[in-house]
Amino acid sequence: MTEDLLPALTARAAEAAHTRDPACPCTTATLADRADTTVVRHAATVAKAHAQDTDTPALAVRTAVAARLPGILLPPLAPAPAELHGRPVTYWPYGTPVDPDDPDAAPWEEAGVLLARLHRTPLPEAVPPMRGPEKAARAVALLRDPAEPHPAAAPVLEAWADLPPWARGEVPAPGPVRLCHGDFHLGQLIRDAAPGGPWLLIDVDDLGAGPPVWDLARPAAWYAVGMLDPDAWHRFLGAYRGAGGPAVPPDGDPWPALDVAARALTAQTAARAVTKAVVAGRPLDEVEKWLVDACARMRSVPAAAPAD
Repeated sequence: MTEDLLPALTARAAEAAHTRDPACPCTTATLADRADTTVVRHAATVAKAHAQDTDTPALAVRTAVAARLPGILLPPLAPAPAELHGRPVTYWPYGTPVDPDDPDAAPWEEAGVLLARLHRTPLPEAVPPMRGPEKAARAVALLRDPAEPHPAAAPVLEAWADLPPWARGEVPAPGPVRLCHGDFHLGQLIRDAAPGGPWLLIDVDDLGAGPPVWDLARPAAWYAVGMLDPDAWHRFLGAYRGAGGPAVPPDGDPWPALDVAARALTAQTAARAVTKAVVAGRPLDEVEKWLVDACARMRSVPAAAPAD
């Protein structure tokens, strides 16, 4: 069944594209083909097959939220998921992604504003919980699986164990919850295909109610471990604050609010890196070593106390 998914999804994408534009140029590309996600583009239409264990009713709610927030989230082409080979499928307009080879052009300010606007949106009724901590916990759980743990696993698991239960997805987060993206990084942005079109957030699989600081945590973690240029970080944070983002205070030190979530994302990213190295049977590369070293350093520095 799995081997039949890609051609079937490609055919579905073509059908949806021709419905939108019978004169479409019929260019097809596979954008992703993993065990949990397959994404195909046909001209200006994208079809995404979500993971087989996806909660389809929850995905339908998330898709409906995206349809109601067209200036913040990319709106879907269909109001609810379809089904293909036992997997939910959603349809989206194609947009231009962030160019990974041009870091100076990365839309950090636009990202900060979009997240602030998302976090300030009234929480939709019946929206499911944001899945960020749950996904982090799954990444760390995979690190525990091998019969012979990698030597780098220990500092990652120890840093994870030091986190409060909410950051490990074990209990609800304290404090007020907001509408959150749940898995923000620059790959979750596309530019509308129209000339001069705006940047929009994509991928609603983890969208939901949760602590808004989670959406700032990955850039914060990259900045903390030296993987994100300080200027980019301050542009992102300044834009988020300037747009009234509620995850951090409007001025002063943001780190008491950010620290725990940034530690969680550091551990999650390090866990994924080590797991990939184990599966590939290769040593850690330089960036992966940085992430593991950051987890080791976290144990020697107490977490910042959240501001009252």
